[in-house]
Amino acid sequence: MSEISELEGRITAALDRISRGVDGLSDGAGDTAEVERLTQALEEERTATAQLEQRVKALRERLDQKVSALEAALDEAREAVTSMDTELQQLRDVNDQLRESNVALRDANAAGLADADLINAAMMAELDALRATRAADAAEMGAVLTQLDAILDGAKEENA
Repeated sequence: MSEISELEGRITAALDRISRGVDGLSDGAGDTAEVERLTQALEEERTATAQLEQRVKALRERLDQKVSALEAALDEAREAVTSMDTELQQLRDVNDQLRESNVALRDANAAGLADADLINAAMMAELDALRATRAADAAEMGAVLTQLDAILDGAKEENA
């Protein structure tokens, strides 16, 4: 972008010089061929400036579109992470309750009041809950990695 700005500045300066030269020639009894040549050069510079302005406008529009797309992807990622975080917190709460329940069952069994099959079922449920927690953690990591890949791909495209 700075290169385009630099070129625009150079073209504008050239146009000003040409314009001053044309004004000076018109005021005096200058050569009409020279005036025509300078007028033609001025028109060519104006055309080049207009083309550069169009290119800058197109580049800005593309940049704005890319930024909008990245912002939308970031918003989606934030929503997904927030949702996943809520689910993980609920899962952790359930696991905490399950562990407390198992402790109570073991205590009751030690006092001779509990059924061994009930304790076994509770332990199996706790193992299942731990497996679910591990799977949820893995899913969360996968979601984060996917979003990071998308962000890195976007950054690579910008640098290319």
